[in-house]
Amino acid sequence: MKYTPKGVCSSEIDIELENGVIASVRFTGGCNGNLQGISSLVKGMTPQDAIDRLKGIRCGMKSTSCPDQLAHALESMLQN
Repeated sequence: MKYTPKGVCSSEIDIELENGVIASVRFTGGCNGNLQGISSLVKGMTPQDAIDRLKGIRCGMKSTSCPDQLAHALESMLQN
């Protein structure tokens, strides 16, 4: 699934699930090292576990962050 985040530096999040767990996450744009780290950390987690850990994280004065946008993307996947 491709997701277009809002209010952050990354322009796209590509998520793949396999057997109900996160198989891969790829961000386009944003802080490459940090986003590779987040992608690596959530691999193997259920979407709900990742949502529970990432939702609400803010970046500086912004009301959101790339991890928060990943949580929103995962919520969108679960709703569909």
